[in-house]
Amino acid sequence: MKTFTFTTVMRQRIFNIHQQILEAKSKGQKLLAILLDPDKIVLENLNQLILKINQSPATHIFVGGSIVQATILEELITRLKQNTNLPVVIFPGDPSQISPQADAILFLSLLSGRNPDYLIEYQVQAAPILKKTNLEVISTGYILIESGNETAVARVSKTKPLNRENFDLVLATAQAGEMLGNKLMYLEAGSGAKNAVPLKMIELIAQNIEIPIIVGGGITDLEGIQKACKAGADLVVIGTAFENDSHFFEHKQISQQYND
Repeated sequence: MKTFTFTTVMRQRIFNIHQQILEAKSKGQKLLAILLDPDKIVLENLNQLILKINQSPATHIFVGGSIVQATILEELITRLKQNTNLPVVIFPGDPSQISPQADAILFLSLLSGRNPDYLIEYQVQAAPILKKTNLEVISTGYILIESGNETAVARVSKTKPLNRENFDLVLATAQAGEMLGNKLMYLEAGSGAKNAVPLKMIELIAQNIEIPIIVGGGITDLEGIQKACKAGADLVVIGTAFENDSHFFEHKQISQQYND
């Protein structure tokens, strides 16, 4: 009988998020992030949303989206930090989504595509901005996996996701990202994906790279979270499912511990 526990990170405002993820991985503890897209947030409802986050088993809050047109990014992050004890991590679509108010930023490189803007250009633009902040910068390889429909990240980045049946190519891409020095590997089906990242693919990657694995996109229920964790995901991201139903964790009867 194997038990997964979503382990809440240290309850203090100063975090070393990458180190905490490494420690959780070494202990076999699973992490859970709620992804908030500022374009989909209504500030008038934010207090209630924060209450639901605090009542959930989430260990992290990710903030960002493929395109963020809303001007509430700073206020959103500030209020999250004032009213939760969870680390707030920017999950950026481009350099305009950098906020010094957050705790960390996933410094993404879209390894699955060949659009130079998402491989290096946006990173070059972001570097001088990040140098002026105290954000923890976490180098993250970002691999988009075919999900059965075109997702926002594929459309915006003008790149094609990797074939969900070509496990060898996905593995080689993840290994190349690890060799390039990425600290995390993010397997992404995309927001609103029809299909999640294949479990066998997660398992293969987990068995053949050493760095922690984040998995997101197309995970809509407790079973999906459980299966991704069992397959080898170190951190699972829930976005659209929580956006569409802030009571998600209540009536799904998700607790901080479950057995397999």
